[in-house]
Amino acid sequence: MADKKIAIDHLSEKAQRDYALVLNAINNKDQQAYTDLMDRYRDSIFFMLLKMVNNRDDADDLTIEAFGKAFSRLHQYTPNYAFSTWLFKIATNNCIDFLRKKKKNVLSIDNRLENEDGDSFMIELKSQTRNPEEVAIRDQKIKLMREVVQRLKPRYQTLIEMRYFKEMSYDEIAEELSLPLGTVKAQLFRARDFLYNILKDNKDKI
Repeated sequence: MADKKIAIDHLSEKAQRDYALVLNAINNKDQQAYTDLMDRYRDSIFFMLLKMVNNRDDADDLTIEAFGKAFSRLHQYTPNYAFSTWLFKIATNNCIDFLRKKKKNVLSIDNRLENEDGDSFMIELKSQTRNPEEVAIRDQKIKLMREVVQRLKPRYQTLIEMRYFKEMSYDEIAEELSLPLGTVKAQLFRARDFLYNILKDNKDKI
């Protein structure tokens, strides 16, 4: 990252401050730097995505995903343009991908489970009509999904169960567990991340 410190005069003062946070996050593993970057752009990312999907829960999910993807790729950012530009591009592209999948009417656990390379696994859980073979396949997938979830830590099992099997909203989960809304969202992001790492080993079964 050292060579990336060269030629940032073209950036605005705000963009230069963002870049300093990026360097601090990468080079010093400074968690506060990650927090500061999220605090700067969380609301603007959320409201941009809300306009795109017109659903607050989806916008919440997509906001968390955008930051998750951006932070996992932070070492790829270069100061050729502002960090905010890079972040908004990641958020927009991820949202467009979400809308394309939704348009296909594929209903799945969170509609998508992706890693930082864009690989995804679709786990279809429900549909309007099914023939006996589809019902059997669905039941097999749900059984596998529950077995996978059981390999998570208990608190993550609970969150996944409430959010994706019981289809509870973030607010309902926060109230039920007596947790701050932000904590619920952050832990669900971590739960999905752990879930993906388990699911990638079961790709051929799903």
